[in-house]
Amino acid sequence: MKKKLLPQWLSATLPAALLIGITGCGGPESFTVSEACGTEFDPELIGRLIPKGDSLKSDDTFSEPKQFRCEFAVDGQDRVGLRGDVVEPFVKPLEVKESVMLRLGNPASADIGDGATIADHGGMALKACTYNGEKMQYVLSIDGVQDPKGIEERRRTLEDFLRSQLPVAMKAEGCRP
Repeated sequence: MKKKLLPQWLSATLPAALLIGITGCGGPESFTVSEACGTEFDPELIGRLIPKGDSLKSDDTFSEPKQFRCEFAVDGQDRVGLRGDVVEPFVKPLEVKESVMLRLGNPASADIGDGATIADHGGMALKACTYNGEKMQYVLSIDGVQDPKGIEERRRTLEDFLRSQLPVAMKAEGCRP
């Protein structure tokens, strides 16, 4: 029986906390991400939103307190961006980012948190919270999503992802409901 060695890219990626699963033979690989950029993810949901490829890298270089940023690059090309922001309660993120959602294609409201918009290639959800003793709101957005290829399935997956990830991201940022 031949012993399998880990590919070099997998060895380099594991320290970044990316757990990778492979499906099929000879084709691009599907990724299963349970943690990246210091945040936990539902591996089933985020994995369906990241395109298949040979290598996956996450980058949180631009993250700051109250401003979580995580960019996923597949085969060296930026693909999916995830952002979380703690904002003042008077800010209306769904209105402020309306043009962004239009650019992402056919935005429609969704029943997530205190409001959400799902588009063809991304989405945004928000929820009121308490951050450092002050009333604030947390906004989670994702963009650049091309997978799944079917738009209806992609929109359902985006909605499921935002519904699942919003409380996780809020907790990681210290924004309590």
